[in-house]
Amino acid sequence: MKRAIEVVRAGRWPVAERTDTVTLLFDDRYRRRLRMLGDGGLDFLLDLVEPVVLHTGDGLRLEEGGFVEVKAADEDLVEVRGRDAASFARLAWHLGNRHLPTQIDSDRILIRDDHVIVDMLKGLGADVRKVRVPFDPEGGAYGQHNHDTGHRHGGLHAERHG
Repeated sequence: MKRAIEVVRAGRWPVAERTDTVTLLFDDRYRRRLRMLGDGGLDFLLDLVEPVVLHTGDGLRLEEGGFVEVKAADEDLVEVRGRDAASFARLAWHLGNRHLPTQIDSDRILIRDDHVIVDMLKGLGADVRKVRVPFDPEGGAYGQHNHDTGHRHGGLHAERHG
């Protein structure tokens, strides 16, 4: 079985050497070792030294050459928008205070659907609607599993501490 032994971040691997792509939900993009099936049918083993968060555009280097490109799958999420910048900041603060996986874009916040949280946001004046898009939440300040330090220590080091 082919093995993917290294993650090379988006923009740092030769796209011309792509042999397949793999489309994954957010929860499936934090792995160390897992058998995967590429979108084009490539059966391979992700076999890393430590768990790594995979982001859209990352390349999984195959041991015998070539790369499998990572793509984030569309997921059922809730899009949150504020009336203005102050409202947007307040909504982001309330979500952060609850330690929820949250993707913050320039004009919207994406979260997983949770009726209690959605009701809270509506009560704070948020405009909310269901969407189906890729999810890439913030990593947080304490090394949550989607934190990417952007530097290496002899290979990718743990992006989760604990």
